[in-house]
Order: sequence, then C-alpha cells, then structure tokens
Amino acid sequence: MNNSHGSFTPAELRKLRSLKNPHGIQRFLDKQPYHLADTAWSPRRVLRENTSHCYEGALFAAAALRANGYPPLIIDLEAEHDTDHVVAVFKQNGHWGAVANSNYTGCRYREPVYRSLRELVMSYFEGYFNLRRERSLRTFSNPVNLRRFDGMNWMTTDEPVWFIAEYLFTIRHFPLLTAKTSKRLHRLDERSFRAGCLGRAQK
Repeated sequence: MNNSHGSFTPAELRKLRSLKNPHGIQRFLDKQPYHLADTAWSPRRVLRENTSHCYEGALFAAAALRANGYPPLIIDLEAEHDTDHVVAVFKQNGHWGAVANSNYTGCRYREPVYRSLRELVMSYFEGYFNLRRERSLRTFSNPVNLRRFDGMNWMTTDEPVWFIAEYLFTIRHFPLLTAKTSKRLHRLDERSFRAGCLGRAQK
C-alpha cells in the first residue's frame, strides 16, 4: 500500500481492513447489487458506488485481500460462447480459495480447500453456463499479482482500469477439457438452470 501508488485514504483502509478475511470480503460483495454497465471501476470506485460486476468485484477483492495481509492475486477463467470470469484467489494452509462476484449463483466464493488451482477452477465447472444452458468454462490462467499494476494506480484511480483486463488476454491459459470431451457435454436441466440464475440481474 505504498503512497507512491495512489494509496487508499485512512478511512478507506479502515473499511477494507474491517472485512478481516476472505469470507468477510465475500459477504461485502454479496450485499452489493450486481450492475450490468460496461464499466471498469477501481476498488476505490467500487467502495464509493457500493456496486460492482464480476471484473470489478475481483479487483476489489484483490485489493481488500491485500489490505488484510494477502497478496492481491486474480485468475482469469475463459469460456466458450459465454463471457469470461475473473476471481480473486488466496491461499490458507497450503490450499486455494476464491472470492468473486457473479450474476450467477454458483460462480462466487470458494472455501480454501483446493489443493491446486486446477482443482479450484474445476469447482466452477458445473455452475458456469450460458443462457443456452451450455456448460461453457474451458480454460484458466495462472495467478496474476496485481502489484505489477501499482504504477498505474489500479486500486484508487478514477479512470477505467481496462488495462488489467487487456493484460489477461495476453497471458497463457490452460485447457480444462479436450475438444472431444467438450463436444460430448450435455445442456443443463431446467432445475439446475433456474437454481444457477437465482437472483440474476437483467437489463
């Protein structure tokens, strides 16, 4: 949280630290209304507006994790015929967990019980689907430490932070399924689809 990187104000830091841990950060995100605007707000702007979408929620979670002693890590999940998903990840006792905002029920918090990132990412597979009811998750990236963007004031700028999203397009992603397996996937049943869409914001 170096001042040369446009640090949070003392009041903002107190708010972030009051969330205490990954689950507290997730509760904060879950209480926010999900918004659908094509924005790329910094964590400071998310605090101010008290709303976010997937990408903004992941950046906010990374900044809040940092304020509470964790490295600010995110990973990118890529999908087929669907939008990508970004989650903040953390490690406790050698196991991975995640904090995330999503318009879908099954694509948010993960307890730190996963022995590898691939194992963590696969936990999102069943709940990651498009409106055609296709299971769409296909690849994931290694963790990106957002400290690399400190010089661009990613945590506190009032300018859009699309530069992080653009960077995610350039890094290596690892496939979860073979092409043969992907072709054999079935569509979601009606009950699972409705459960996954519970509370979904719509334009």
